[in-house]
Amino acid sequence: MRKIFLLALLILAPVCLSAQNPEGCTVLKLWPDGAPESNGLEGPETVMQGGRIGNISDPELLVFPAAEPNGLAVIMCPGGGYGYVAAEHEGTDMAGWFNGQGITFAVLKYRMPNGHSDIPLTDAQRAITLMRSHADEWGFSKLGIMGGSAGGHLAASASVHYTRRTRPDFQILLYPLITFEGRVTPGGRNILFDMYPSDDEVAYFCCENYVTPDCPPAFIAHSEDDPTVPVADSRMYAEKLEENGVPVKLMVFPDGGHGWGFRDTFAHKAEWTSALQEWLAAFVE
Repeated sequence: MRKIFLLALLILAPVCLSAQNPEGCTVLKLWPDGAPESNGLEGPETVMQGGRIGNISDPELLVFPAAEPNGLAVIMCPGGGYGYVAAEHEGTDMAGWFNGQGITFAVLKYRMPNGHSDIPLTDAQRAITLMRSHADEWGFSKLGIMGGSAGGHLAASASVHYTRRTRPDFQILLYPLITFEGRVTPGGRNILFDMYPSDDEVAYFCCENYVTPDCPPAFIAHSEDDPTVPVADSRMYAEKLEENGVPVKLMVFPDGGHGWGFRDTFAHKAEWTSALQEWLAAFVE
């Protein structure tokens, strides 16, 4: 019966067949009738070297259902400095690993803020509710959110700003940007904001400000020598979670830099993936 259902699902739903949408996944439009707000970007998506996708105005979930589901699902928010989505090494390249454990895996092609700071978070929250509407079909009861770099910031934002319907069950963060404290220059280039954001707007997206005891458990991995996002961001977030009694596992590696994602060139890949596999197993009922 399960095989028959999956066959029907692939027939009825769009199948990913391009560089943006790899073979073997099902595409879900986040806003099939149009998003409630525009990020001001128009024209076709741009696909750059390394599978990076930019100029996204029609966000999607690329879903890889597990053949033998274990009850878990994960939405991955790839990084890209809120200027593009690194959809391969921080996205689709991970699908086989998660599916091999029985975890349904989805990559979120979210819209860039383009000066509209609320747009990515709106997409992430919508993705959570959309995935949950398919929970029975894909055999999961717990849904986590994951992200790397700026995508890690998006995943953390969704883990501190949520409603009953949009709260993730767990969060997985790779070298995440956590705070904008002291990093926003009025009149300058700000990756999430327009040129002159208010203090309240900036504070809202400093994730450490909104940690509560109800935040979901976290797995965090970062490299000590990261030149792009200081490891202090992860340590600070982990400390805030621990202070609020939220379970957290923080892994800090001595080297590796930034943006390693699922690349084999990262010397500690086996270490973090093995630890994550063990950590995720605790959520399986």
